Amino acid sequence: MIPQERFWIFPKVDRPVFITSAALIVGFIVFGALFSDLANTVFTTAQDILAGYLGWSLIILVNALLIFVVFMALGPFGDIRLGRMDDEPEYSLFSWTAMLFSAGIGIGLVYWGVAEPMYHFFAPPHATPETAQAAKEAMAISFMHWGFHAWAIYAVVALALAYYHFRKGLPLAVRSALYPLIGDRIYGPWGQLVDILAVFGTMFGIVTSLGLGATQVNAGLADVFGIPNNTFVQILIIAAITAFATLSVVAGLDGGIKRLSNINIVLTLVLLAFMVIVGPTLFIFDSFVESYGYYVSRLFDLGTWSEAWTSGNEAGNWQDSWTIFYWAWWVSWAPFVGVFIARISKGRTVREFILGVMVLPCSIMFFWFTAFGGTAISLSLAGDPSLIEATRADYAQTMFALLDRFPLASLTSVFTTVLIVMWFVTSSDSGSFVIDMLTAGGDPDPPTIQRIFWAVSEGCVAAVLLLAGGLDALQAAAIIAGFPFAVVLAFIAVGLVRALRWDDLMVHRHRQRFRDDSEAEHNFNSGVHDAYMALSNGGEAAEPSITERFGGGDRKEAAE
Repeated sequence: MIPQERFWIFPKVDRPVFITSAALIVGFIVFGALFSDLANTVFTTAQDILAGYLGWSLIILVNALLIFVVFMALGPFGDIRLGRMDDEPEYSLFSWTAMLFSAGIGIGLVYWGVAEPMYHFFAPPHATPETAQAAKEAMAISFMHWGFHAWAIYAVVALALAYYHFRKGLPLAVRSALYPLIGDRIYGPWGQLVDILAVFGTMFGIVTSLGLGATQVNAGLADVFGIPNNTFVQILIIAAITAFATLSVVAGLDGGIKRLSNINIVLTLVLLAFMVIVGPTLFIFDSFVESYGYYVSRLFDLGTWSEAWTSGNEAGNWQDSWTIFYWAWWVSWAPFVGVFIARISKGRTVREFILGVMVLPCSIMFFWFTAFGGTAISLSLAGDPSLIEATRADYAQTMFALLDRFPLASLTSVFTTVLIVMWFVTSSDSGSFVIDMLTAGGDPDPPTIQRIFWAVSEGCVAAVLLLAGGLDALQAAAIIAGFPFAVVLAFIAVGLVRALRWDDLMVHRHRQRFRDDSEAEHNFNSGVHDAYMALSNGGEAAEPSITERFGGGDRKEAAE
């Protein structure tokens, strides 16, 4: 186990990770608050350098991870269970899916659900603007940015952590995912560095969403109540939502986060059903099927496009602002979402896990983009220029501009604002919960005072980024945080294959031995799991060492 010690008022922390992470983040808050113009310059310059010179490597990595998770689902490791071989899933499919959404998507779905397809419609990189072909491209690009590539990033981290924690008994910390490669050094400086990078990426990935959410809540309040739309109001919104998120995270995973996640998914489905009913119903279903198919047919074409042949000074600008930003944003969210999804996924097989994480959220999101973004595009194609103008003016206003075209506009605008607030809260509370787990040595139930500290810190960082440059600073922070952890992601995938290979060989060997005796097989599986748990906690068992089980011993075992 990772040692937990008391530090000041915080009772259970991994001191090197907690102190270093807290110092970096508090230092950032002070720097951004006192030197906002300089901070904005530093952020945007670092973003330009990383995206301009290393964007191609991020494109390769994300596509490789997508291929990797498909192999995990369809390959020989699909039957391995995240826990004992006879464990049942800890949460129902509905609650599990709801929490997947709360952790993995949050505010971004409402913020970009109309704005992104509309932007790609009037400023497409591959088609003539404001045409039917531009509409198809806009939906495919939006699907790509929120679809299989993005969730493959989450799936790799979550699968690795769930496997090592529930099946091998290692701490629920990102460093555990590197055990097959560096062994017991995960408990030393290298493991601490990985967790610090994870905390840093998680913090800035989440606050990017919080900043976007604050701007859209402000837009909703301005649309309905005439409240001024400015940075000061947005900071007040962040402060209020942070207070609600703190109450939720204090209530814990089941008492707060799970309950809010279930409410969120119901409210989201209500708003989606409203648009399907009052909007162009048949068009929504037709375009969903067509857009889904077109996206799949263009999956690797769009996924590997790097804007290499764009001429002039505009080369690379579109990709840097959109695809590279998204990939870095998803990577920066990966530690947070990975730890959270791992925490709620005990008892599922690798195949169930991958198919659930990849297919369920993606399909629901694609339908959301079609119902809202596709409807907005269809209105624009019919000759209504107002939605294009609203998108050009302010991305945060586009959803409300669309709702104004349908009945009960004031009511639905209020409803949407409430929904954004709810997503805001669940993004913040689940994020602070995970950061506290990471800084508490992988403790699945960290102390309350530490949860409060990180929830408040997230709100402060989001406010500082808004002061330092608004959306540009938020995007820059996400990219800066994402690139370092992208290197860790590649090593996680390599180590996971090595670990699963040994497990698969062992399980299949003993299933062959006990194929006619189910009780013996059950006893074997339970005994192996207990041995893993004993070994990871320093006990003794008549099994190879953890290093041998993850290392070269697998070939010898298989040969025997």
